[in-house]
Amino acid sequence: MDCIFCKIISKEIPAKILYEDEDTISFLDAFPVAKGHTLVIPKEHHTKIQDLSSNENQKLFDTVHKMIEKVDSLQGSTLVAIHNGKESGQEVPHVHVHLIPRSNDDSAGPVHSMFKDKIELSDSEINSLYNNLKIN
Repeated sequence: MDCIFCKIISKEIPAKILYEDEDTISFLDAFPVAKGHTLVIPKEHHTKIQDLSSNENQKLFDTVHKMIEKVDSLQGSTLVAIHNGKESGQEVPHVHVHLIPRSNDDSAGPVHSMFKDKIELSDSEINSLYNNLKIN
């Protein structure tokens, strides 16, 4: 497999590993957008969150929970981000959680600032989305 994250897991590529257990690994992002930008990934290769088993998902977010306190201590706030598929901006097709320290004076904004074109939905469009997405 030609997955850079799988190569980090197998130690073929060096990384600044912050935490590792049997199922997950966390390391500094090689191309950080902020000091302390950290990634948390499952060791098993999966492209999207919904591809993880419930157990893998639990273990991934247990590690996120462990790491976030450390990352949060850098600036006092942390952006937790997951790009779930190529169209969402996922650059490496292996599930990964970004933990990005945030401060009032960084150059980023809230998630809504990522989208320059705002959409407007009619009541019927909102109701249709509601009906399609609601879990009964």
